[in-house]
Amino acid sequence: MENSWNLSKIIKNNKEFDKLISECESLINKLISYKGKITKNSKTLYEFLKLEETLNRKYEKLYVYSYLNYYSDMTNDKFKNLTLKVNNLGEKISDNLSFILPEMMECDYKTIKNYIKENDLLSEYAFSLEQTYRYKSHTLSKAEEKIVANATNAMGLCDEAYSALNNADVKFEPIKDEKGKVVELNQSNYSVYIKSKSSKVRKSAFMSMHNFYKEHINTISNLYLGDIKEHYFVSNVKKFNSPLEKSLFSDKIKPELYDLLIKVVNENLPLLHRYIALKKKMLKSKDFHIYDVYIEPLKVKNKKVGYDKCLEMIYDALAPLGKTYITDLKKGIASGWVDVYPKKGKRSGAYSWGSYDTLPYLSINYENDYSSVDTLIHELGHSMHSYYSNKCNNYSDASYPIFLAEIASTVNEMLLTKYMLNNTKDKNEIKKYVFELLESIRTTIFRQTMFAEFERDIYDKYNNGVSITSEELNSTYYNLNKKYFGENIIIDEEIKYEWARIPHFYTPFYVYKYATGLIVSLIISDKLIKEEGFKEKYIKFLSSGGSDYPLNILKKLGIDITKKETLESAFKIFEEYLNILEKE
Repeated sequence: MENSWNLSKIIKNNKEFDKLISECESLINKLISYKGKITKNSKTLYEFLKLEETLNRKYEKLYVYSYLNYYSDMTNDKFKNLTLKVNNLGEKISDNLSFILPEMMECDYKTIKNYIKENDLLSEYAFSLEQTYRYKSHTLSKAEEKIVANATNAMGLCDEAYSALNNADVKFEPIKDEKGKVVELNQSNYSVYIKSKSSKVRKSAFMSMHNFYKEHINTISNLYLGDIKEHYFVSNVKKFNSPLEKSLFSDKIKPELYDLLIKVVNENLPLLHRYIALKKKMLKSKDFHIYDVYIEPLKVKNKKVGYDKCLEMIYDALAPLGKTYITDLKKGIASGWVDVYPKKGKRSGAYSWGSYDTLPYLSINYENDYSSVDTLIHELGHSMHSYYSNKCNNYSDASYPIFLAEIASTVNEMLLTKYMLNNTKDKNEIKKYVFELLESIRTTIFRQTMFAEFERDIYDKYNNGVSITSEELNSTYYNLNKKYFGENIIIDEEIKYEWARIPHFYTPFYVYKYATGLIVSLIISDKLIKEEGFKEKYIKFLSSGGSDYPLNILKKLGIDITKKETLESAFKIFEEYLNILEKE
């Protein structure tokens, strides 16, 4: 079994790399020759789409190969240079082929549908073309599109400025750790200190971080307001009813689902309040503050788990997915999907990534503990989703949308939790696994929906003429925290600045997908255990890729999240596990 990548499976050597670069440059020129005649007839359209696909697939191989090499050893300048070459090629593609979409939009979609009827070869691009032409009524003339592009480039500086402030220029006041040693607080280690066993350390970390955003709150408020104005400008010019409608348009989702999610979560806030009360009780805390909410109340020894044992646990935990899934997973791991162990220069964290013509490569820094098992099974969910999507679809339909992207990974996590609960009689371990599941739901469904509600409320206020000042932003966010967390916790005033540290707000109406993704995962993992024959439906779901709109793909699985009762079923699962923890 290979425990590290063999990236020569993608591209053998530098000679082949340079050859692929040249081929891409040649394809750019061939595509340019179609300028003015892309949609001339069905034959020309098919030839063009096939050429464009060939270019994209070669470019994606180059991109994945260069960056996976670079992420394997970020100290190696040779790999860094590969990424620079690929990025230069990407700019060349973007600059030379910007004519494609405006030109295609000049053709009526009825003509395109007639081409598909008369030329069977075009059928593999049918859904892709449908997705493209959905934007026709929201596409302007070439001259107008250029004006909008220039305007958004200028307005997009708000996002760039915020990113610079929140990353390069951020500086928190030092704090003292549990041993009294002065340490520098940063974005990375904040998550460590906010979970410290010491209340003093947690408070210091909380105050230090939020004081930075307090000091810069007027600047950040104006940057966020500028970003809101940009999104209203674009949605209005592009003839959308709102930025929310524009954000949901690509997935063919209506704003009603967004509102329904917030409504159902609000109706189930008493469950979150019960959980917070229980956590306070478990911590034996009289003064339970908002900065105490991340602390682990259970003391359970972190067992050592070697990599071979980890794989055994994963195969057993995922048994409900069936023999075919396990066989394919074992073959994938044996063939070198996973780069397992930490090494000098290797990128931190874990991820699964690849292209249509590569393996679904996975990187983890395995530390021989249960946390690493949980991380690996999560990333393997992504890899298996990509494996089945690529295997079962044409290139144009293979890539699954972001809306569905976190489902397979979190289903795997849920199955691991259920497996661990079924294979221990240790009461502390049972409490640990149940607590971790409930905490995942709190941070993903409740917290991300609170973010979604904040976005919706602020955008609505702006649209209704309310001045979006720092005071308005702070009070809106503070009041949402009070509503979501309830009466069993002290909502410290500094939490009102937390909104200012959330970069996702600069990609509006995005975070709700985390909540819907986990809701669907809870339902799926429950059905996999309880419903005969559901695993076959689930494999078909994994194999659907992006061959249909996400809600349609889920409906084929028997899950309609536009219905209130579907969303509510996730909270019944939450209550089921909350009852277990309360009992224990």
